Amino acid sequence: MSVRVPDFKVLPEPADLPAPLPEPAVADLRLETVLGALSDPLRLRIVQKLLLESERFDHTCGWFGFDRPKSSLTHHFKALREAGVTRQRQYGLERRSQVRVDDLDARFPGLLDLVAAWTPDGG
Repeated sequence: MSVRVPDFKVLPEPADLPAPLPEPAVADLRLETVLGALSDPLRLRIVQKLLLESERFDHTCGWFGFDRPKSSLTHHFKALREAGVTRQRQYGLERRSQVRVDDLDARFPGLLDLVAAWTPDGG
């Protein structure tokens, strides 16, 4: 049985972006760390939503529409960034996130296809 992998797009990088917040280099991405970050269903949903539903280059945590305390969301976004799954940039008082598609595909080919095809109920 094959799983249909939804298409996801990488939006072009706009000019004059702020520098990214600290993150691991591509060569330092570790599968066990990335999988650990993705083992939480909310974090997995964050990455999937960014892959499949992005409307802009990067998004604030409010865009996701999760009914969670800000401190909880901040923790999840930080865990994804520190694992190397997402890249965050500071725009004034807000942080915006995007998936490090090229970096993850280079280190772990096919991983993001699995994330894009994931369904919360397992079916």
